[in-house]
Amino acid sequence: MKASHLFLALTLLSSVLHAADYQSPYKVEFTFKDEELIGDLLKGPRGDWKDEASVPFRDWYDAANHKRWTYWGPSAKQFSPPAGLATKSPEWSRQRVIAAGLRFVGYSYQHHHIPDWEPPADWPQDAKQTTPVGKGLDCSNFTAFVYNLALGIKPSGGIHEQEVMTEATGPGTGRTTPAKRIELPASYEDFEKTLLTSDLLFVKSNKGEVSHVVLWVGKIGKSPDGLPLILDSTGTGAKDSNGNEIPNGVHLRPFKRGFWYASKASHALRIIPEGK
Repeated sequence: MKASHLFLALTLLSSVLHAADYQSPYKVEFTFKDEELIGDLLKGPRGDWKDEASVPFRDWYDAANHKRWTYWGPSAKQFSPPAGLATKSPEWSRQRVIAAGLRFVGYSYQHHHIPDWEPPADWPQDAKQTTPVGKGLDCSNFTAFVYNLALGIKPSGGIHEQEVMTEATGPGTGRTTPAKRIELPASYEDFEKTLLTSDLLFVKSNKGEVSHVVLWVGKIGKSPDGLPLILDSTGTGAKDSNGNEIPNGVHLRPFKRGFWYASKASHALRIIPEGK
């Protein structure tokens, strides 16, 4: 089994564990081997879910934090840059972001700062939460956490702060990375020419305000009908290429002509610069 296919299998297994009744028709074909791309996440301490937060795991559910954290839970830690980041190509960084994001396929949509925060029944609940309480992230905390985990670059987790940011903290502490605004094309066909893998694509609500953000998967995404793919955390409603409803939470989803993602797209931000 090729390395990229092995990672695909692990990703699909994660999806089965978290959403057993759904089989996605979409996949991602990386041009780097798993060990090179995310070996530290598969085997090393960077992939330890108990080390996601800015506080030790033993304090995650301390009752003293009820009022301070409410249903959001602890904030994410600032990850250090992965080893050798300065020598890696922009394409490696772009693909690593998507690979890191796919580790959470099947996690549900939750107003949390870190993916593995799972508050007990006696913890404050979000009155607006429409999905059962469990592990998961909302859209902008998902994109922020994935960039942080993958590259040590930590955007704001708030959607309104994230959509206007001009720089993000990192890689690591004491540094910042520019965020370049990308204006979107008028033509649906030109989205694939304009956007690069891992670009943050922001989407407006019907009221005209930015309310959602996704990761653009780009040329490494594969769908049976040739549609571009995005990776995000959102509610239910979208249907896949087989006509099946995609569950809420983190999943690959199609970027269809005329549908919400395309028709309400606002702008994009590019954190990883152009380059080969």
